[in-house]
Amino acid sequence: MKSSLLLLSCLLCFSFGYSQYENEPSKEFPFGKVHPDAPQQLKDFQSLIGKSKCKSSSRKQDGSWAEAIDMQWTFKYIMNGKAVQDETLKADGAHSGSIRQFNADSSKWYVHYYSSSGIPKTLPSWEGAKTEDGKIILYRDQKAPNGTEGFYRLTFYDISKTGYKWIGEWVDKTEKVVYPTWKIDCEK
Repeated sequence: MKSSLLLLSCLLCFSFGYSQYENEPSKEFPFGKVHPDAPQQLKDFQSLIGKSKCKSSSRKQDGSWAEAIDMQWTFKYIMNGKAVQDETLKADGAHSGSIRQFNADSSKWYVHYYSSSGIPKTLPSWEGAKTEDGKIILYRDQKAPNGTEGFYRLTFYDISKTGYKWIGEWVDKTEKVVYPTWKIDCEK
């Protein structure tokens, strides 16, 4: 009798614990799902959720583009469906990721980036939003090598159920001067 009660109470505890976090990745939803109480903007990344095969290319010192590197980019909902996390696994061994949270008060995304190529004291962060034309654009203050004030701008574009593109660019404060430094093309 005691063992039956113990088993029943353990099952109830497990069931309670699971339902409490039902938006986390699971067998049914391997990349999680948006929490019903989360800001609707979490769906901005809905088409990116899952694994994608990508080609990543960045500028070399001479200004030419390096040969593209194979990369897997995985997006999933975390924190019980109230944030988005992504992870890149690159064929060259350089891996990175981000935690993406939407703040309803500012109507902005805040993105914190980390990488295997260096461990900073504090994580660099970008902020931005989804535009009316479907792009997700994020900014971080960054001076050009010559000292000109500007931003490093990250843009997700051409987003569809079959893939998306991403570009990292230095732009001046007016966004009239644009210098792409990194680009990624992904297929779902």
